[in-house]
Amino acid sequence: MLRLRKILLHDFLYITILILVSITTIIRLSIPNKSHIKTNAFIGTITKIEYKSDKTNLYITNNETIIAYSYNKLNYNLGDKVKVSGDLIKPSSNTTNYLFNYKKYLERKNIFYLLKIKSIKKLKSNSNLYYYIKNKLYLGNNPYLITFLLGDKYLIREDVKRSFQENGISHLFAISGMHITLLSSIIDKLLKKLKLYEEKRFKITTIILFIYLLLVGLSPSILRGVLFYFLFNLNNIYYFYIKKINLFIIIISISLLINPNYIYDVGFLYSYSISLALLIYSDKLNSNNYFISLLKVSLISFLVSLPITLYSFNQINILGIFYNLLFVPLVSIIIFPFTLIVSVLRPLEPIYNILTNILESISLFLNKISLGKLIFKHLPIQIYIIYFIIIFFYIIKPNKKILLLIIFLLFIHFLIPYFDKSDYIKMIDVGQGDSILLHSDNKNILIDTGGVLSKEGTIYFNTLLPLFRSEGIKKIDYLILTHGDFDHLGEAKTIIDNFKVGKTVINNNKLNYYEKRLLNKNTIIGEEGLSIKLKDFYLIQLNEDLEDENDSSEIYLMKYKNIKVLFTGDASIKSEEVLLDKYDIGKINILKVGHHGSKTSTSEHLLKETNPDIALISCGVDNKFNHPNEETLIKLNKYNIKYFITSKDGTITINLNNNKIITEGIKNK
Repeated sequence: MLRLRKILLHDFLYITILILVSITTIIRLSIPNKSHIKTNAFIGTITKIEYKSDKTNLYITNNETIIAYSYNKLNYNLGDKVKVSGDLIKPSSNTTNYLFNYKKYLERKNIFYLLKIKSIKKLKSNSNLYYYIKNKLYLGNNPYLITFLLGDKYLIREDVKRSFQENGISHLFAISGMHITLLSSIIDKLLKKLKLYEEKRFKITTIILFIYLLLVGLSPSILRGVLFYFLFNLNNIYYFYIKKINLFIIIISISLLINPNYIYDVGFLYSYSISLALLIYSDKLNSNNYFISLLKVSLISFLVSLPITLYSFNQINILGIFYNLLFVPLVSIIIFPFTLIVSVLRPLEPIYNILTNILESISLFLNKISLGKLIFKHLPIQIYIIYFIIIFFYIIKPNKKILLLIIFLLFIHFLIPYFDKSDYIKMIDVGQGDSILLHSDNKNILIDTGGVLSKEGTIYFNTLLPLFRSEGIKKIDYLILTHGDFDHLGEAKTIIDNFKVGKTVINNNKLNYYEKRLLNKNTIIGEEGLSIKLKDFYLIQLNEDLEDENDSSEIYLMKYKNIKVLFTGDASIKSEEVLLDKYDIGKINILKVGHHGSKTSTSEHLLKETNPDIALISCGVDNKFNHPNEETLIKLNKYNIKYFITSKDGTITINLNNNKIITEGIKNK
């Protein structure tokens, strides 16, 4: 034992371990991970079940995992062996730069396919003790019991989850070191009452925590918490005198050996970087005042997590430092301990629900406060690594000059959009709909918003808002809505309620319900002849009220230096004929094809008269309207017009400074 202690005191040992694990991780990540599924029938064991409001997801594993889903209620248990068949679907990739890539996210979990269930048959009921115990841990549909005990947030409402993230408190809802510390403390106190000595208490607590770890799954934050408890207490009880930083190296090495893909997990990056910083800074965190100590922890955590937050979300909330002073005690002292009680005494659940409702209400209220929320343009990853290095220099050796350097770099980063002279047109992939961003010298026009009738707000929160943030866009100066169809203005109300918008332009046809919702002092009726000048963009509205909604769709001719662009919304051939009779448009450079490429738009007359070089078509993958229509594509080919389609090319960006066209989609990769 003495010899082992001497070996464990050498720093070189841990540096060597870290280097070897790093090399191993790089090698493992470089090896392509491919699916072996070749048919749409799959036999496997149910390893996870998600009961959502509209569907049931079954995670079925046999060498690899698929997510089989049905919009009907499925009554199966974990561990059941089943045979499923149906439509095999590849998960979608992001089709706009810097947006969430669902395909890669699942591949890193060894999931390559989704399967829409047509038939499912149970081959064998569960006989596995592990799954038997998991099935007995039934927590109903209470989102916070499932979150705090099983580490799964899928039942928490999306708006609430967003508020947690934007308020900087989402770390409280991942089972982590704080939760493991509380849990282990409770177990230890109970064992003390049985008058067990320290070593025995440690062994029993460790066994319980590792069983818990296996039951809830090897998520990075839970794994870190359990390993920290085990190794730090092992070190203290058996007097190994291993430095804390070396214990940290062992823990991160074990984690990466278990799963190298953890390195891509935001939770892993947050958890380990903050833990490392708090270890380094631990001597300066002590205070007799709980809230002073908590404020110090919050400040260090905020500072260290900055590069991760900026890279992942392109926004920080400075007030999050102070919000943690409220939420950390609320969760750690009241809600989480009460979670453990309610899991045993379920009649207390109504009281628990009141507490979690208060938690949600406070978070949603605070999230409405825009003060402190700062948007930063997405930059190359090397910049965030530099941030990380400088911040850790400050943590290791606090110095006012280094702190001022960090603040200065953040200030410059924040101001980058104000010095950005790039001008571009970006047709955003919003599925079956239209949304076009015009950007000139940090000024912005958004023509249409896209929209899905049954899921209002999803395109804004999942596509438009992340895009705005990644581009450093803090305001839409003009929101132009060509007409009242939901696939063109469905996200307008959500944008106006949640983002800074200058003027809103709606068309001059009879207003429908969705357009009436937008009427306020900043609303302009887009009558024929309306002109909009914004930096180097000059737009004029050329269509008139033709009674029919699509016929009356606003048509904008845009001039940018020597470039002419025609935006036609959902205008029909009838609208095009009226346009050509009244105006001598002449040659244009870019045509936004009307009505998603429908055969009711884009006449040969229009193409012949305007002779565009490029055509842009916005439509959804496998849409029920079969847009774009083959006739339209034939006409474009006839006149040698190069066209791009969002359903194939993803988001399409035309850089007006150098006439370069970038297709951001990776659907075919």
